[in-house]
Amino acid sequence: MSKPTLGIIGGGQLGSLLCSAAKKLKIKTIIFSDDQNAPAQNFSDGFIYGKYDDPNKINEFINQVNIITYEFENIPFKTLDEIDKKKSVLPKPSINKIIQHRLAEKDFINNLKIRTTRYIYVDKRSQIENAKDLLPGLLKTTTLGYDGKGQFFLNNIESVKDLDINFSKGYILEKLVELKKEISIIITRFDEKKYEIYEPIENLHEDQILKHSRIPADISNKILEQSKLWSIRLAEELKFIGTMCVEFFIDKNDNLYVNEIAPRVHNSGHLTINAFNISQFENHIRAVCKLEQIPIKKISNAKMINLIGDQISAYRKKNYASNEFFFDYFKKEIKQKRKMGHLTTLI
Repeated sequence: MSKPTLGIIGGGQLGSLLCSAAKKLKIKTIIFSDDQNAPAQNFSDGFIYGKYDDPNKINEFINQVNIITYEFENIPFKTLDEIDKKKSVLPKPSINKIIQHRLAEKDFINNLKIRTTRYIYVDKRSQIENAKDLLPGLLKTTTLGYDGKGQFFLNNIESVKDLDINFSKGYILEKLVELKKEISIIITRFDEKKYEIYEPIENLHEDQILKHSRIPADISNKILEQSKLWSIRLAEELKFIGTMCVEFFIDKNDNLYVNEIAPRVHNSGHLTINAFNISQFENHIRAVCKLEQIPIKKISNAKMINLIGDQISAYRKKNYASNEFFFDYFKKEIKQKRKMGHLTTLI
């Protein structure tokens, strides 16, 4: 049986790394992106540039592929749903519809008796003023926003007065926890109760952008097991196919909270490329293309650093040791707060 051609919506670094993993498996990839300079075109077998609501470009894309996945979750649900009627999209667009909306996502998680921080929906300034017990808190747009975009830290009621935003767009206010550390779980689900789950990854953010990840995470065995159990429960309930990430907070009292779900491969899982026999990217390709599920094995402990903005320039000139792996995303323009590459070190 011939291998399918995989369509990937989105052309950033995650798309690039998916294409590299697909090449290893001898699977052809076509990227569809609304960014003419999308770096993933450097790694794919084909590239289609077009807006995500352009029916002609969508049909051109659909006609060249057998199965479709995506590298980021903020693709319009309507686009994914229309594509899914013609060619299978994995993970299913209905999953994206939940996770694209922070209130729907939080409600979904809580309904499974999984702990999140306390939260309320906000579409009027007065709602925050009447929820003093949730301050200090983080006000987030219910849709879009990542790497700190669309987020506002509110220390007290006074800071609410300084907000110059259109509340009617809809926000969620989350109470801040006394944070001890952040971890993430990368899980690939192939089918019902068939999955590969990586060990918890410890993460450190700077300016609300992931900066460092490492394994093993310095956590208790109880947290390790609970984070895995919750991730499996979420993946099963979503009937997820492919790789997804669950981000967690751990507070000062060693309580675990789900922060959010990313229905895709994830930045914190970059170290799986070098630290495991099968990366999160390869597992995603295997799951959506219905290839063989192979048990994952850790090769080494590892740490990863994201290279943000002009930090990439110095790293492009360095020489690396045999345990260091430099990844350049080949983005044309260096911008402040833009992820330009990463370095994984096996330890």
